[in-house]
Amino acid sequence: MPKLPPQTPPPTNLVYFLFFLLLAATTTANAATSQHFKEAPKFYNSHDCPAGAAAGDMCSDQSYHVAMTLDAAYLRGSMAAILSVLQHSSCPENIRFHFVAAAAGESLRRTISNSFPYLKFRVYPFDDSAVSGLISTSIRAALDCPLNYARNYLAEILPSCVRRVVYLDSDLVLVDDIAKLAGTPLGDDTVLAAPEYCNANFTSYFTPTFWSNPTLSLTFAARNACYFNTGVMVIDLKRWRDGDYTTKIVEWMELQKRMRIYELGSLPPFLLVFAGNIAPVDHQWNQHGLGGDNFRGLCRDLHPGPVSLLHWSGKGKPWVRLDANRPCPLDALWAPYDLLQTPFVLES
Repeated sequence: MPKLPPQTPPPTNLVYFLFFLLLAATTTANAATSQHFKEAPKFYNSHDCPAGAAAGDMCSDQSYHVAMTLDAAYLRGSMAAILSVLQHSSCPENIRFHFVAAAAGESLRRTISNSFPYLKFRVYPFDDSAVSGLISTSIRAALDCPLNYARNYLAEILPSCVRRVVYLDSDLVLVDDIAKLAGTPLGDDTVLAAPEYCNANFTSYFTPTFWSNPTLSLTFAARNACYFNTGVMVIDLKRWRDGDYTTKIVEWMELQKRMRIYELGSLPPFLLVFAGNIAPVDHQWNQHGLGGDNFRGLCRDLHPGPVSLLHWSGKGKPWVRLDANRPCPLDALWAPYDLLQTPFVLES
């Protein structure tokens, strides 16, 4: 019997990479299970809600589809956001949640099920490798998390039967009926709707390298481009798929790897593809920036006008500031939606 050649051991750097990958997954799973949350009350439809949408169908056109990402670091915020959506909805049984998770998906699914036993939802795995090689370092490490880029791939991740979805970040709460936001008119061919902020300095989102390049700077030449925050969006997924907008976003990210044309994480590719071509949404649906800036996270006031959604975008998160006994005044508006079990409650 011929001798088998000796097996070549895997490269040392590959062993280290696999070890840290396993360690990261284990840490995420442990973090997800170390947080204990209360069970939320069940919310019921009002009498004029479409009856068919209350069934368990995850594809119903009569349902309001909400997409969010899930991870251990922001799980507490996600739980509060879910509760706020349900509590202020006139048809909460008609809401379908689509959660995208990169790790510990089963642990996160159990956590959601335990606190919202009647919730109609599905958890979809997100393959970090699809985007990891495209991420450029930004001004804040949290913005470089691969899961931040999952919104780029919603049209591929969610079932093709889901045509329209409301995308929500995990650091926000609604104080109004999500049906109003979900029903935003998109016109005949618009793909995306979001509140626009034309007073913002749009040029600051891109580097001098971008603006000094005559070809690149013409990107916005025929568009009335304004800044919009990607933490609250209404998306027509069918139009997205038909227009292959994921590829358009990825192409800008690939260019960013070759020449630095922006600084701020996952936002600029959306601006490059969509700014100036989105449907308007009233500013009340994204009172953003309550987490302060990306460096210090200082307290901020609300923008003038009515409020339907409070968004703690920026470095400061309300649950972190509350735990540190250093809350900002507006963090008190987030606290009633916090489902975290305190140690005292767990011990008793």
